Amino acid sequence: MTGHMTTPAAGLADSLPEWVTLLRAPNPGPMTLDGTNTWLLRAPGRDETVVVDPGPADEEHLARIAAHAPVGFVLITHGHPDHTDGSRRLAELLGGVPVLAADPAHTVDAEPLTEHWEPAGGSGFRIDLVPVPGHTADSVCFLVEHEGERVVLTGDTILGRGTTVVAHPDGDLGDYLASLERLSAYRGVVALPGHGPALADCGAAADYYLAHRRARLDQVRAAVAAGDTTAAEVVARVYADVDRSLWWAAEWSVRAQLEYLGVTPRESGGGEARLDQP
Repeated sequence: MTGHMTTPAAGLADSLPEWVTLLRAPNPGPMTLDGTNTWLLRAPGRDETVVVDPGPADEEHLARIAAHAPVGFVLITHGHPDHTDGSRRLAELLGGVPVLAADPAHTVDAEPLTEHWEPAGGSGFRIDLVPVPGHTADSVCFLVEHEGERVVLTGDTILGRGTTVVAHPDGDLGDYLASLERLSAYRGVVALPGHGPALADCGAAADYYLAHRRARLDQVRAAVAAGDTTAAEVVARVYADVDRSLWWAAEWSVRAQLEYLGVTPRESGGGEARLDQP
């Protein structure tokens, strides 16, 4: 789910490992860029495909995924509908393949994912789960390795273009900043995002996101100091260059930013904004 910046956060990947295939869902839009990315992973010499983020409940898209059967399991980066609405239908098409997510609400015929999860079966990959709460509380990344090649599937935590929304109140800016710090360690590792093109360097993209978020926090501080007392007023000042049709999403991030700064915004018709004391 994209924010307002439209340029890549790092250089684009020149190529992908031969075991990575992208199927893009037909759901383009202001919040989904060209559409939701469904990533298919199949190690050379192996029959089993791993699916990451089935996307929306679009029958044609799901049929394209199912054509890559046999599928060992399906992984979910986070629970937003544009990544998960097709999950149960895909599991049916594949004859009951398990769908694994951190949130039990999006898990099918499996236990919820934890950091110590180890994939079963014969995928041929080492897959490590990397918790990255912030965009949503259940956001995770997957570090996948095969014979020395590594990729990070970043969901909406890092996008191929633009910044992502911190989806307050489920999302949390403090968690998100900590998650970006964690992802900054993956220097030179290709990032496979939930929307947009693949990026050459996950660590560099995380650094760029951190700098952008800190600059945005300074702008929000300045807006509050200038007398803005509602989240909508902060959006109008700080996101003035963004199409007004996206201000509702920007308000999610602003509310997360104000919470992080300890500022309680005035609701429309209420009193003044105040800085909460610890």
